[in-house]
Amino acid sequence: MPEQVALQERVEQVSLSSFGQPFRHVAVFNSRLQTTGGRYHLSDHHLDFNPKMAKRADFDAVIKHELCHYHLHLAGRGYRHRDQDFKRLLQQVGGSRYAPDVGARRTVQRKYHYLCENGHSIDRVRPVDVQRYRCARCRGRLYPR
Repeated sequence: MPEQVALQERVEQVSLSSFGQPFRHVAVFNSRLQTTGGRYHLSDHHLDFNPKMAKRADFDAVIKHELCHYHLHLAGRGYRHRDQDFKRLLQQVGGSRYAPDVGARRTVQRKYHYLCENGHSIDRVRPVDVQRYRCARCRGRLYPR
């Protein structure tokens, strides 16, 4: 719990120093976040942060990004990534536009390899019934490699 308290204080401090407005809701670490730095919840206005981001030097930029969503939504202005209000405020406070990569992305393993009778190579995640399906390029028969 001390890391949750430290996160709450850090978010409140960044909100006051960068936005000049207090952060009046809850900020928590959510270990289920894998590829994103944080998440703002529209329903109850709390912020989730990826604990893998906390050790990075640019974590304050991730906090600023989520606080942009927070403050703009509460002000009734454009809080989505595509909105000009969001882009403008993010640039003013120096928040990160995208979450930095922490190496948590999953790669798809292509386990099934097929070759058609005309030499086209097909890699698949799931198996294909070679009696029923054909090559998408030339309609040739498929053979397992």
